[in-house]
Amino acid sequence: MSDVVKDIVIAEEDLLRADLYDFLAALLANPPDSGLLQRASSLGGDDSALGQAISTLARVAKAMKEPAVEREFNALFIGLGRGELMPFASYYLTGFLNEKPLATLRADMAGLRITRAPNVYEPEDNIASLLEMMAGMIRGRFGEPTPLTRQKDFYFTHIAPWAEHFFTDLEGAQNSVFYAPVGTVGKAFLEIETQAFRMGAE
Repeated sequence: MSDVVKDIVIAEEDLLRADLYDFLAALLANPPDSGLLQRASSLGGDDSALGQAISTLARVAKAMKEPAVEREFNALFIGLGRGELMPFASYYLTGFLNEKPLATLRADMAGLRITRAPNVYEPEDNIASLLEMMAGMIRGRFGEPTPLTRQKDFYFTHIAPWAEHFFTDLEGAQNSVFYAPVGTVGKAFLEIETQAFRMGAE
């Protein structure tokens, strides 16, 4: 199976990459609704580290109710004043929000013709936004699909320096139940992406 965008064929493995970026972005952007929880609970994995993490997420999703996951999301990412975790590149890389990593991202977004959605008020270096941008580059949401070399540049500039650390923190966070296996899935997926980019996009 493949997808075609303006007569450009997107390979099946790239569509699978985009699906997982989009799926993680959806889980991290807002508390998942019943449809997204159902999707998570129906996933199946294999014996790989990523596959085992996906299987664990599916089992946990089957046992969770929407209100409980919403409370968990709020405790992790919103809280009273702030949540347990701060899912922003600037914060992880500098200790503060709205720092140089965000300015660099905005410049790269302009070059890629990526614009901020009008109903989004958080800084663009939020983990969910970055994952969604990767999916969009793969699928061609911002024009034609972005070449692998440019995906690699974006990934190693804006995601690789901090996102695995974030997913490790999510995996072990005090308030993580549903989101613990989300962290495991994210960490395993980014390990694969990092290795693939290093091997295949020289």
